[in-house]
Amino acid sequence: MPNKIFVLRWEGWQKFLRDFIVCEFGFVLFAIAINIMVRVNLGTSPWVALEIGLTRYLPITLGQATILVAFVIVLLDILLRQPLGRGTLGNMLTIGLFVDWLKPFVPIPPDSLWLRIPYLLMGVLIMGFATAIYVGVNAGAGPRDSLMLAVSRLARVSVRTARTSIEVGVVIVGGLLGGPVGIGTVIIALTIGPAVQFAFRLLQVKPLQPAPVLVDEP
Repeated sequence: MPNKIFVLRWEGWQKFLRDFIVCEFGFVLFAIAINIMVRVNLGTSPWVALEIGLTRYLPITLGQATILVAFVIVLLDILLRQPLGRGTLGNMLTIGLFVDWLKPFVPIPPDSLWLRIPYLLMGVLIMGFATAIYVGVNAGAGPRDSLMLAVSRLARVSVRTARTSIEVGVVIVGGLLGGPVGIGTVIIALTIGPAVQFAFRLLQVKPLQPAPVLVDEP
């Protein structure tokens, strides 16, 4: 079990400011990707479906729901003693703000399936690069990724199994709350992994893994 909950490495102001700018750029791209997925109106990722579902019952925006869900997940991460970093907190606090701020600037695609699907795939690719950019700083995984690692560690299952189990549960709850679940959700589920992997390879990102995790056999 990890001894430290918050892992804060201090390497000077210059590196801190550089990492901060890089992380925020990644968070901006991530927020743009979320807005693209919502604009396409074919179904969103499981977490976004849950967050949109919450906006149907609470007087909050999608960005505020994103922050609320991330805050609850961070509390779970702490209870499960999963190490967090400044990037985790930055992810929790700023992506939701960017989602609301950038929404008016993300165009709505034409009402044509053949145009909306490529637009959705562009959003997935942007999300993949956003993930690689902020993960590459090694300032801590996002709240949802930290939860995935905690479940993997405690349940003694692979990261892939932990992520799939969590997102299946999330998409079911999101659908029950009235969140947008559809063919776009399936497309995102099938393409987000390859998009992240492609971005990691292209940007030569090698994230730190402080604890070993189990991997499924092929």
